[in-house]
Amino acid sequence: MPSGRERSGSRNATLGTQSRVDGCGCPGCDGSSGLVVPIASPGLRGVKTVIPDAPSAFLFEQFHDYLTFERGLSEQTVVSYGRDLRRWFSFVEETGATSPGEVDIGTLRKWTYSLKEKGMAPRSIRRAQSAVRTYFRFLSMEGAVEADPTDRLESPQVDKSLPDVLSQLEMEQVLESPDSTHRLYWRDRAILEFLYATGVRVSELVGLRITSVDLEEGFAKVFGKGSKERLVPVGGPALRTLKRYLRDLRPELDQGNGEGRVFLNARGSPIRRKSVWAIVKSAAIRAGMDKAISPHTIRHTFATHLVEGGADLAAVQELLGHADISTTQIYTHLDRAYLREVHQKYHPRQ
Repeated sequence: MPSGRERSGSRNATLGTQSRVDGCGCPGCDGSSGLVVPIASPGLRGVKTVIPDAPSAFLFEQFHDYLTFERGLSEQTVVSYGRDLRRWFSFVEETGATSPGEVDIGTLRKWTYSLKEKGMAPRSIRRAQSAVRTYFRFLSMEGAVEADPTDRLESPQVDKSLPDVLSQLEMEQVLESPDSTHRLYWRDRAILEFLYATGVRVSELVGLRITSVDLEEGFAKVFGKGSKERLVPVGGPALRTLKRYLRDLRPELDQGNGEGRVFLNARGSPIRRKSVWAIVKSAAIRAGMDKAISPHTIRHTFATHLVEGGADLAAVQELLGHADISTTQIYTHLDRAYLREVHQKYHPRQ
């Protein structure tokens, strides 16, 4: 088999593309480590994350293409993989390894221990390990390594902390909180209603296109992780608010630079994630909430209220766009008062 150097022919390997999301990019690097050099790219799409001195046998460029084209992962996810692999390669480089085949389980365990020594949280370590596991699975498929050393890599235990959720009353207060005299009231109200009605991720909301919304049938087509498409129903209140926004405000905002997106900022461009976070935070403050609330809090609340109402877990999984139902199962552990009520109602020895 030709070597990685012969296959690639280049010592430069792209790990991903950082995009400017919501007006702020991911943490960059000044290149002082010799591993990552931000290279400006045209337009507002950000910079590229590059490992200039990685031996071509590591197939970083091919791995980037695999994540992007074969796996269909989002740009943001590919950048996250690149960030974790950059740190991993920095450690591996210090061992003198010139190919991934020289990395064994001992090296991986020492790398994991080094992350703990640096104070990295267990959840972050597990994420970094996940990136390396995916990378070695790719290398195995390519025949670049004889064995996958990550098969025996232990992950740190993570406390399964329950996500914050709002009660139905609190959620109603948040939905009602936007200032009705503000110019962007109908947009902000529509965003809040849509988040709670559908449980979509903030990335799915900002990417929503007008052509993907069926106002008559009450459905929206969103694209989740890995560009996976799914249909989500839009309930009556959210649908009415969305129609009002599309009829009365969006035409006023649209300056021809909205790219067909549903939600626009005050300058007519597609709204960014950071702005949606600000809208949710502002609504929570106006509603008198004394806890931090994010778009993901509303997503958790959406799922929790469905489960509390008796929704089938498989249906909730489909609505949330979870690939694995084990991710959805956390919602069976949320409301202790609700679980106690169900137990008392249905258990024969109460």
